Amino acid sequence: MTFIAPVPPGTDSRTSEEQSRPSPSRRRSQRRLSVGKSHPYGLMIGPVLLLIFWSWGAQSGFIDPRVLPGPWVAVTTSWQLLQEGRLQANLLISAERALSGLAFGTLAGVAAALITGLSKTGGYLLDGVVQVKRAIPLYAILPFFMLWFGIGESEKIIIIAVAAFMPIYLQVHTSLRNIDRRYVELAESLRVSYSDFLINVVLPGALPGLLLGLRFASMSSWMALVVVEQVNATAGIGYMINLATSYAQTDVMLVGLVVYAVLGVTSDAIIRTVQKLVLSWQPTLGA
Repeated sequence: MTFIAPVPPGTDSRTSEEQSRPSPSRRRSQRRLSVGKSHPYGLMIGPVLLLIFWSWGAQSGFIDPRVLPGPWVAVTTSWQLLQEGRLQANLLISAERALSGLAFGTLAGVAAALITGLSKTGGYLLDGVVQVKRAIPLYAILPFFMLWFGIGESEKIIIIAVAAFMPIYLQVHTSLRNIDRRYVELAESLRVSYSDFLINVVLPGALPGLLLGLRFASMSSWMALVVVEQVNATAGIGYMINLATSYAQTDVMLVGLVVYAVLGVTSDAIIRTVQKLVLSWQPTLGA
């Protein structure tokens, strides 16, 4: 005969395993607060739905082909331009301009952010100037850039670099100023050298802002590229679009638009991949 001790009133009679197991209501609340599981091809759902709607509209006549041709027109025209050698030649020139401007803008943005983010004096001298530039639209000073630097390749790369500079500067500067003061005090108490402080405290603190700013900067570079290639340019995707506009070649215009979209999405996807790999130590809601 086994004796079972009575359970006092108000005491949970469940086993420790049952008590540690979350209740159904708690599991539902946890699922409700989370953004859900990630899918490797989840970001393709929106573009695929848009492509389906676009194809249906062009096939049914809902979208006038004289205004916006169907997606199959972009494929056939792209193949024709590739055979002629026009698409790859203009694409190479555009990519070189955008990447050169992005590289120079990133270096300048990081350098300026380090000066203003790690020094009060540097912030007083430089940050105000940068904020004034931020308030002035890039396209408003485009005529001055043309006057100062001419209408050659250097002027186009400088404009793209200026467009990429601001997102990099703002994100890195904000990340540096938001570094926890306790880390700085700990480094001071341990008498860490300034170089070790930069490597072990400043770099990890600025890295999330740098990668986020790089995503914005890449998009700004492609947007600036559209402008510079449609003003006094003799080559590039923007020039190809501008020339097609003069002859009402909507198929060539569509190809240029698709190329810009592919370049922008591809560059953002590359940076997002690097961001996930480099910042794998940082748990986030969308991880």
